[in-house]
Amino acid sequence: MTEIIGAYCGYRKTLSFGFTCLIYHATEVFCERNYSYKNDALGKTVGQMLGAARSARQNIVEGSSRAGTSKETELRLYDVAKGSLEELAGDYEAFIIGRGEAPWSANDPRASRLTALALDRYTGSLDRHDYGEYILAMRKRFSDYLEAEDPIIAANSILIAIDQACRLLHRQMESVADAFREEGGFTERMSKARLETRDAQVAAAGAPNCPKCGKPMRKVIAHKGRNAGNPF
Repeated sequence: MTEIIGAYCGYRKTLSFGFTCLIYHATEVFCERNYSYKNDALGKTVGQMLGAARSARQNIVEGSSRAGTSKETELRLYDVAKGSLEELAGDYEAFIIGRGEAPWSANDPRASRLTALALDRYTGSLDRHDYGEYILAMRKRFSDYLEAEDPIIAANSILIAIDQACRLLHRQMESVADAFREEGGFTERMSKARLETRDAQVAAAGAPNCPKCGKPMRKVIAHKGRNAGNPF
């Protein structure tokens, strides 16, 4: 029997969500250390950066939560999350250039050391406590980079983490699109499930099978022609 509601809420198991959590918490630390009333009097920069980091995290949560009933919504929300991360990257890039430096190249030894650090894939339960312990352990692992006291090191490191999260999200979106092509969406699953139930009901009533397709035959009423109004 076709399942109407598909799998959903698996975001804690994805590396994209893990990186996005690290980015969010690192951004909190970065803004607290590097922005004040003097250089961000109205709080607009901090508000935009924290808002973008939060948007990325929460849209992954919502997209995964809607996955069971709407692949279109899931894809759209993952795309919003990716856009929020790219917006946040623009702030970090501007911060670095504003201090007279260029962002690290991919060949920079510091960038290589950071990308060599692996983010463990979470394999625990869906319990919030367990996932919180996992995130705290990953924050500690990456803290010398993502939460470095040197703002240039921190900004560059967060940029690299954002790039990794965006790549992972893009692959996730491709996987969702492939699943939609293979399995269809919520409306199609509902229709298929209803047809399966109807066929089972007809078969239970003793209807003969179709000689061509083998499925139970249904009695319908002719709407046109000389037999209009008669069952067949």
